[in-house]
Amino acid sequence: MGKPHASRDDQSSELVDRLQSEYPDATISLDFSNRLELLVAVILSAQCTDERVNAVTDTLFETYETPAEYATADQEEVAEAINSITYYNNKAEYIQRACRQIRDEHDGEVPDTMADLTELHGVGRKTANVVLQHGHEVVEGIVVDTHVKRLTRRLGVTEAERPEAIETELMELLPRSQWQEFTHLCISHGRAVCSARNPDCTGCVLADICPSEKGDAAVDLASGEPWD
Repeated sequence: MGKPHASRDDQSSELVDRLQSEYPDATISLDFSNRLELLVAVILSAQCTDERVNAVTDTLFETYETPAEYATADQEEVAEAINSITYYNNKAEYIQRACRQIRDEHDGEVPDTMADLTELHGVGRKTANVVLQHGHEVVEGIVVDTHVKRLTRRLGVTEAERPEAIETELMELLPRSQWQEFTHLCISHGRAVCSARNPDCTGCVLADICPSEKGDAAVDLASGEPWD
């Protein structure tokens, strides 16, 4: 009878250690200089690359500097300013409606609680977590974006499909001190190696502990035996 497989706690700890060594400078790649800019950039980043968002916000942030300016702008003009972004018409509406709420309900200041942020139009837990972590230095949860979802499921850390369920499981597995960093480690690895369609398993520092690895059979951390 073989030794028991490594627990998800052990696996999570090991993958964080390896990714920290591989990507020591992993951090947010969106450009912003204040909380409002961060909120807008994160809304724009949904299903869009950070590079594209940064190219657009370079001019956008010079045109609109306050929630009131976004709120009172012509929606077609806002949409035109971001027309190279995916779903730009919808995102223009999200930004304007959220900014009206910030202006009218929060004295023009981006809220600093999960409850208030998720009341803003177009803002869910993922966006709220980013704004809290990087705008308010409040770590209340884990940002589960497409990279985090893909990597944690491929690695067998979670079998959950909904971002909220994945976040809950990760919060139980990881110490709070790693919640913010974990997202950026996954994003860095997802972009560099573990892509959605053609992951480079041969060059992956996690290949030997990944049950989804495409080359030789991956092995269990504790026993050195193949994964089931």
